[in-house]
Amino acid sequence: MENSLIIFTKLVVMFAFALAGYIAFKKHWVTDKGSSEVSKLIVNIFNPALIIATVVGADERPSAELVMQNVILVCILFGTMIALSPIIARVLRVPKDERTLYMIMLVFTNLGFMGIPLIGSLYGQSATFYVSLYILMYNLLFYSFGLYLFKRQMNTAGKFSIKQMCNPGMFACLVALFFFLVPIQLPFVAIDFISYLADACVPLSMIVTGFALAHINLKEIFTEARLYGYVFIKQLFLPIVAALIIMHLPGVNLNPVVAGILPLMYGMPNGSMPVIVSEEYGMDNTACSKLYALTTLVTIVTLPIVTLFV
Repeated sequence: MENSLIIFTKLVVMFAFALAGYIAFKKHWVTDKGSSEVSKLIVNIFNPALIIATVVGADERPSAELVMQNVILVCILFGTMIALSPIIARVLRVPKDERTLYMIMLVFTNLGFMGIPLIGSLYGQSATFYVSLYILMYNLLFYSFGLYLFKRQMNTAGKFSIKQMCNPGMFACLVALFFFLVPIQLPFVAIDFISYLADACVPLSMIVTGFALAHINLKEIFTEARLYGYVFIKQLFLPIVAALIIMHLPGVNLNPVVAGILPLMYGMPNGSMPVIVSEEYGMDNTACSKLYALTTLVTIVTLPIVTLFV
């Protein structure tokens, strides 16, 4: 119960930032252009700084054994979601022309902007390094498998290009991994600089979430039955099942922090990247936008429930 209260309190603060963004957009203090420009700053500057800060600002470094445990769980998360996503889309009776988008949304969720601050509040700042490994795998898959799915949806699937993976987020993950493997002590001024940038990431990302919510008719997302089925499966059923299995797995001695992070990663809401990329490709992203809004809003209820099982 105490952990659920910690998560709930942190989510209230994060949603207060989102409300500020929502009001700012409705009051026309921010335009679509301004929202887009802030999003680019988050993706290219603040989020990479947040990833790097999980390592260079950490007082303690996890052992190689714990890192290996975490890597295995990262592979389990993405492996199961890739395998289950087409099945879930069929169970929800998603129209054929939207199934690929649902698959993308199920696999590529909001692991970073929400995952890092929530895990940090629950397990301490040093535990956020484990989240950076989830983000590293996210980037590897999104800029390969994810973009392939988008192109398949548009009937333009082509060969994979390594250039697709050249982005600040991927660079930051590799830098974080380097500083973990080669524990070099950076000057305090460099650590302060990265930490200040990292501290700005979460409030800014939630404010931008408020901008996005301001675009959507909230009445529509609360009246579509399929969306509730999606929320139940993705944000309650799967993470609770994962928690029951991973926390009571016979014969396996997993670190409780590493094991506890996995169910929370399963329960994260949809991410903004599928919405951004679908818009960039000129696709109808109505389904992405609705689920992004709904899954984000209900997180304040679903994640504390999931935490009860961790």
